Amino acid sequence: MNPAGLGGTDGPSDPPTTGIGVSLTPTDAAHKAAGTFPYTADLWAEGLLWAAVLRSPHPHARIRSLDTRHAAAMPGVRAVVTHEDVAPGALLGRGVADRPPFASELVRHHGEPIAAVAADHPDTARLAAAAIAVEYEVLEPVTDPEKSFEAPPLHPDGNVIRHIPLRYGDAAATGEVVVEGLYRVGRQDPAPIGAESGLAVPRPDGGVEVYTGATDPHTDRDRIAGCLGLHQEQVKVYVTGVAGALADREDQGMQLPLALLAIRTGHPVKLAANRSESFLGHAHRHPTLLRYRHHADAEGRLVKVEAQLLLDAGPYADDSSEALAAAVAFAAGPYKVPAAVVDGWVVRTNNPPAGHVRGEGAMQVCAAYEGQMDKLAARLGVEPAELRARNVMATGDALPTGQAVTCPAPVGALLSAVREAPLPPLPRDVPVEDWLLPGGPEGAGEPGATRRGVGYALGMVHMLGAEGTDEVSTATVKVEGATATVLCAAVETGQGFTTLARQIVQEVLGIEDVRVASVDTDQPPAGPGSRGRHTWVSGGAVERAAKMVRTQLLQPLAATFGLSAELLSIADGKITSYDGVLSTTVAEALEGKELWATAQCRPHPTEPLDGSGQGDAFVSLAFAAVRAVVDVDVELGAVRVVELALAQDVGRVLNPRQLRARLEAGLTQGVGAALTEHLRVSRGTVRRPDLADYGLPTALDAPELTIVKLVEERDVVAPFGAKSASAAPLVVAPAAVAAAVRAATGRPVNRLPIRPQAAVVHPGGGARAVPQAVRRLRRAGPAAVRITPTHRCARPGGVPTVGA
Repeated sequence: MNPAGLGGTDGPSDPPTTGIGVSLTPTDAAHKAAGTFPYTADLWAEGLLWAAVLRSPHPHARIRSLDTRHAAAMPGVRAVVTHEDVAPGALLGRGVADRPPFASELVRHHGEPIAAVAADHPDTARLAAAAIAVEYEVLEPVTDPEKSFEAPPLHPDGNVIRHIPLRYGDAAATGEVVVEGLYRVGRQDPAPIGAESGLAVPRPDGGVEVYTGATDPHTDRDRIAGCLGLHQEQVKVYVTGVAGALADREDQGMQLPLALLAIRTGHPVKLAANRSESFLGHAHRHPTLLRYRHHADAEGRLVKVEAQLLLDAGPYADDSSEALAAAVAFAAGPYKVPAAVVDGWVVRTNNPPAGHVRGEGAMQVCAAYEGQMDKLAARLGVEPAELRARNVMATGDALPTGQAVTCPAPVGALLSAVREAPLPPLPRDVPVEDWLLPGGPEGAGEPGATRRGVGYALGMVHMLGAEGTDEVSTATVKVEGATATVLCAAVETGQGFTTLARQIVQEVLGIEDVRVASVDTDQPPAGPGSRGRHTWVSGGAVERAAKMVRTQLLQPLAATFGLSAELLSIADGKITSYDGVLSTTVAEALEGKELWATAQCRPHPTEPLDGSGQGDAFVSLAFAAVRAVVDVDVELGAVRVVELALAQDVGRVLNPRQLRARLEAGLTQGVGAALTEHLRVSRGTVRRPDLADYGLPTALDAPELTIVKLVEERDVVAPFGAKSASAAPLVVAPAAVAAAVRAATGRPVNRLPIRPQAAVVHPGGGARAVPQAVRRLRRAGPAAVRITPTHRCARPGGVPTVGA
């Protein structure tokens, strides 16, 4: 299917090739495909030194002594730096700055930086870092977030970072039907395609220039300057190629040692982390424990939702406060709920640090409230999709925070779209030996043990910052001759902002040749690249600046002919009047002129949640519905996602091909969160921090991805009416996969990622554990395919299931 022209060719005989709504090709696409695009790890400078960071092997310890003399005396070592080399009281961190650049007295998590070294060769730097003598007094780590409340303080700010007690409606209300559930969501790592790297170059004024793949260079500049005791103008950050961006690109833990070592040595210093250092050095998704109780009437309409949410932040706050706000606000999902009692906490532990990962807060609660909807449907004997349809919210309804949903909220239409989409065919006409079974083509899967399940999930995400965040971005558009240049500090992280900026200027000014300047901190701030910010805020700033240039261009022409500038239009590179009398090209009108304008975009303000969790905390919302089809080998517990069907509220399609890529990326990341991605931690220590052990999905794990519907109801307060794209599919896909596994197995499936033992079914219908060494006690011949309906599959009339 090909809705909204995503990748299609149907349409007018001469479709537009520039502007909004066109699949404009990114200017760097060919270089990235050919491997010639320069990322930070490719940078070089004359006299280059290499950096290495010494990290703690313990999750909790007291530093008794730190001796760097032997390391500093090694041949080729130019400098060793510790906490003593940064400004007193220096702290790092997104949202809340509460993390020391180097541990001084206490180590609070495995992998926390202790010291950094600069040397002539990377191997020398690593050997010198390992030669630093640290005497630790190992302390008992606090790794259970439930025990954090009573544990001794792990941080001067205490163990409870935030508590939100949300109360909405009649707290005493009860329903005729009540279901309860306990859910857990594990620690997902951003696992970027490229590990962290950077280059710092000293300046003659005692300052430093830092070349990095960060997403918020101005915050990096401010933190570096503060930690080194420099003025902001002495630190300049250049953004180079970003090899994937999530939480790991929003951490200053690498930039600061580089800047410090460059100043100390007087040489350029480069750091290129290996994959293990990457896993230990950046933030992960908040592991979450969720307890739920849903009340409904006899028809399945929600009466009240009760929940207790506990997020594990690790030892530092980062942006955990906003993650908790999203989790509490969206704890009931995109459903009408007359009453809600939700308590949310985010606490400190000695586990690895958590921070911003796409869909933070919203993804965890989606897995839980959708599990509750499946339980409620089973209790009532109602199709799960039908139960959801009876409760979906719409524009004008309220969140449990009391905020009215004023943006388009076509949740019912999204659910209907995925329900009505054709299901993938069963393999009844395919030879058994050619089936693609759970466990892979060469795995131990058997047709007779394979069951098919279908599950549904709905979800929502917020766009931009929340709770009073001052969202603002600034852009400048310059036009000289037939070329326009955009200057904006919005970092291109793969979300396609530079392409969108070109399209905006093409649309507004009719100029085909549009260039986007590289980003550095001499430009005004644009903020981090998360939650659809740059499409909305930075794109809005580019549009306003381009419209100001348009006015400068059209006013002299209009005055010459005694017209208002509003009576002139620009299309296909031509300027024409409303009556067709005036007609000239944009190039002719621009000849000999140099025009420019700078503009800002600042969305309407939000407010913090009050003491009862009430308030207009979010600028806008985006919604998605996913139907998952899975095959489960119920003897092995192996799961294969056959198809994910997506319907999404996108506001407006700005670049069809780019949008499809973002949606597919979100869905695929959701498959990883559902089935494979879990950073294993034992008593605070990360076990095997590498991609060999971390189950990152590959192209072989990606299911058929079907975009069945894109609802284009423009958000009137958003520039172009567009909404963020990639977070919503990630939030909803794991819950849909879990629902489909429930449908196939009848098991509760209350943990993400789904462990094999959670999908194992005894032939008599109960659960059983299957020892690893005897998973297959017998090898039966190919079994016949039997098609049977199951009430657990959410589709009227039942869904065929493969079984023995």
